[in-house]
Amino acid sequence: MTGAIKRIEDLDAGDFRRGNPRFSGENFTRNLQLVEIVSEIAREAGYTPAQVALAWLLDCTPYVVPIPGTRSIRRLKENALAVAVRLEESQFERLYGILREQPVAGDRVAALDYSSEYLNSQ
Repeated sequence: MTGAIKRIEDLDAGDFRRGNPRFSGENFTRNLQLVEIVSEIAREAGYTPAQVALAWLLDCTPYVVPIPGTRSIRRLKENALAVAVRLEESQFERLYGILREQPVAGDRVAALDYSSEYLNSQ
């Protein structure tokens, strides 16, 4: 949701997201449209796309507790500031509206193979 990934090639060859359904084929293309709307709202409001995405999740409380992951202190600080993000009601309505019209495409992670053949090979 940072808006940094525009093409699958933007991910390193070994990046685990390359195998995730949300980052493959048509799902990736559809989900980029959602990222663009989040990015647009972020520009309007003066925040980063990640902060807007986290602010939206925080707005879903008590049903959702965001647990963002990062490997950098800079991103950690950026993510922590999401609790102070103040979006206008119309911006939240746009976020909720687009997700009702066009839900996130693809599962979050690839299905695990729990077959006995797979388990015995591990």
